[in-house]
Amino acid sequence: MALLDVSDLTVTFRTNDGPVNAVNGLDFTLAEKESLAIVGESGSGKSQTAFAIMGLLARNGAATGRVAFDGTDLLSLSPRQLNTVRSNQIGMIFQDPMTSLNPYIRVSDQMAEVLQLHKGLSKTDAITRAVQMLDAVRIPDARARVSMYPHEFSGGMRQRIMIAMALLCRPRLLIADEPTTALDVTVQAQIMTLLGEIREDFDTAVILITHDLGIVADFCDRTLVLYGGQTMEEGPTAPIFADPSHPYTAGLLRAVPRLDREAEVLRTISGEPPDMSNLPAGCPFSPRCEIARDHCPTVKPGLAPMTDSRHRACHATPAEMHEEMRDG
Repeated sequence: MALLDVSDLTVTFRTNDGPVNAVNGLDFTLAEKESLAIVGESGSGKSQTAFAIMGLLARNGAATGRVAFDGTDLLSLSPRQLNTVRSNQIGMIFQDPMTSLNPYIRVSDQMAEVLQLHKGLSKTDAITRAVQMLDAVRIPDARARVSMYPHEFSGGMRQRIMIAMALLCRPRLLIADEPTTALDVTVQAQIMTLLGEIREDFDTAVILITHDLGIVADFCDRTLVLYGGQTMEEGPTAPIFADPSHPYTAGLLRAVPRLDREAEVLRTISGEPPDMSNLPAGCPFSPRCEIARDHCPTVKPGLAPMTDSRHRACHATPAEMHEEMRDG
């Protein structure tokens, strides 16, 4: 049985202009100790998928479908029940550690509160455990620095603190939502190396949400490509990067700068991301797709298997896609 089994997940927000579907019938699974990348441009539904799993949608948002964690549907739980699962079984690292950490409370108190509330530890024992976890995420001189305030740490150190807090209860699943945003390249590499070590040391499954394909290839076992809140392609990371089977995936990979190609003109995906309140009835990528057929805007392609482990949603066959994109 999969650790996480997401089926027909739809996330809808009520707005003054009518309902907006940020996620549209999403299906995917995650095995124990596996790492999954959810990639796509901003607004593709990546973060809302994570918030739906965690039960952290905005007040005007609602999730339907099924999100089964270890056989239990998280969408059917009460807030109290979900809070128990969320603290002890699923951890989350948010995009911006400066806004996720309370600037008025010492790091020691913020970390200790998690263990006091969810594990019943005393304040002294909780701080001892917090120091151990800060050591685990490579915070120098953790015992002395645990009593500092968040603003006294660099951006990379604050992100390490957020990782430590997410791991305090030894979760089986860690969701990392853009964990390297706003960090320089060197610190990004350090954070991703740290996440890899944590995955091995704690036997933790990881969902990495990112628009940066450069950090996915070396870290994630599988990749799920989202556009318009829908799956365009999914499967093992290495084959997808070596031979993308969807025009959107191919466009994303073409837009990644490469040092092994001199004087290459960086190609972009033309057009704008979709209006989530007015998606085409067919393929959401069709208005921007360079090989779109006449029926693509009106007929939605099903998510069809290419192999036992790869799936894609496109009316063109992979061979047709490669031929037409090469000619174009």
